[in-house]
Amino acid sequence: MTTAAFVVERSTPAARAGLNTGLALIIAGASLPLWAGNDTMITLVEFFYFLALAQMWNLLAGYGGLISIGQQAFVGLGAYSLVVMAVFGGVNPFIAVPLAGIVAGVVAWPSARILFRLQGPYFAIGSWVLAEILRLVFSNYSALGGGSGISITESVSAIDEWWRDALSYWLALAVGAGSMTAVYLLLRSKQGLALTAVRDSETASESIGVSVGRIKLQVYLASAIGTGIIGALIFLTKLRVSPEAAFSMEWSALIIFIVIIGGVGTIEGPLVGTILYFVLRNFLADYGSWYMILLGAIAVIAMLFMRKGIWGWFAQRFDVQLFPLQRRLTIADDKAPSGQPSDTQKHD
Repeated sequence: MTTAAFVVERSTPAARAGLNTGLALIIAGASLPLWAGNDTMITLVEFFYFLALAQMWNLLAGYGGLISIGQQAFVGLGAYSLVVMAVFGGVNPFIAVPLAGIVAGVVAWPSARILFRLQGPYFAIGSWVLAEILRLVFSNYSALGGGSGISITESVSAIDEWWRDALSYWLALAVGAGSMTAVYLLLRSKQGLALTAVRDSETASESIGVSVGRIKLQVYLASAIGTGIIGALIFLTKLRVSPEAAFSMEWSALIIFIVIIGGVGTIEGPLVGTILYFVLRNFLADYGSWYMILLGAIAVIAMLFMRKGIWGWFAQRFDVQLFPLQRRLTIADDKAPSGQPSDTQKHD
């Protein structure tokens, strides 16, 4: 008679291979300022902060169920926090970047109390209204340059040019890789399980003791803090902040496109979407106003034929996960060598 043993696996061969590849790329990427050209580093800095923005929006909408079209509110708050601390407070601009996230989180706390009274599309519109209010406030605040904006060039001019470019790149690399790691660790924790349950069914979650309001607040604050840090990083590289640029609706529009194309509710989706966005931008940038129209058409086609995005379709078809959030129940009989399962089933 054959007996069976059950083993719960938290990883897959593809995930382990992806982890090793990712670590190798990060280590190799960290050496880039030593040998790469400035144009390459500028492109990669932009890639990393778009990736991080996509991860923050995906955490908020894909896992928290909070569809926001006003994340530019926290991009702008991060940018102007950088200005206040670096230009008027004398804080090193690279130190001011993470501190900007705290400011965004402080503002997000009371705004959440108001926005959480709204549901579905009303929440989305409310998030956009918040961003517009902040844009108007900073447009009329002359001490920060008003509508024409303000430069932070003097705050970074004391730093050697090579070190300034290298530090900007390393900070962007840390933000990009750190956003993926932080989201993954969160979703693998008890809070992540509760968040996934809330996304699937708020009623069922409450019936098993999950505090829906608290979980959503935590996700909203985490997304706001992360987006504030990214906003400060973006305008540290641009060296000038204006209300129209910092609170532009384009930040949300592009990020929503990236996540939808890549795959909402997956960690890999924003990465795939960001890569595809940069490829499309390089090929379509010369088409002027048709650029955004073509991006929109591609998003619509993807939603019609790949409702889970490119990565969602790929993962479902080939059963591949680079960041597995599921546990795998492995059934191994006692005659099989250790680590050689006879059958595998997936469980959430």
